[in-house]
Amino acid sequence: MGVLSIVAGVLLIIFGFSCLFTPLATFLSAGILVGIMFLVYGVAGIVRSFSHKAEILEWILNILAVAVGLIAMFRPGGTLVIDHIILIIIAIWFLVQGLIQITMSFREKAQNPNWYWGLIAGILGILVGILCFVNPAIPAVTVGILISFFFIESGFSLVTLGTSYNAD
Repeated sequence: MGVLSIVAGVLLIIFGFSCLFTPLATFLSAGILVGIMFLVYGVAGIVRSFSHKAEILEWILNILAVAVGLIAMFRPGGTLVIDHIILIIIAIWFLVQGLIQITMSFREKAQNPNWYWGLIAGILGILVGILCFVNPAIPAVTVGILISFFFIESGFSLVTLGTSYNAD
C-alpha cells in the first residue's frame, strides 16, 4: 500500500506542476469536472427518488442536473459556458464580499479604532470583483494555479503517507 501511495503522490506532484505551468488550460478543464459532478449528482438523485416518495420538484431538479451534465460534457462549448459561469460567480463573490466588508467596518467604527482596515479590504474586494468582470482571464489563471497547488500538496501528502507506511 505504501508504494502505491508514493507512486500516486509522485504522479500528482508531476500533474500539479504541469497544471502550474498551464493554469488557463487547467481552468478550462474545470468545466468538464463540473459537468461530471452534475451528471453524477443527477443520476444519484434519480436513484434516490425511486427509493422514496420524491416530490415532483426533486425529480425535476435531478433530471435538470443530468441534462446540464450531459450538455456540459457532450455539447461543443458546453464546458466553456460552465467555465464562464464559474468566472461570473467568482466576480460576484468578490463584489458581495467587498460590500459586506465595507458594511461591517462601518458598524465597527465606534468600537474599533482600526475599522478603516475593513473598509480598505472591502474597497479592494470590490475592485477585484470589477477587475474579474473586465478581465476574466485573471480569475481563470488564479483558479488554475490554485488547482495546481492542490494537486502538488496532495501529492506530497501521499508521498509522506506512503513513506511513513513503509517505515512501520
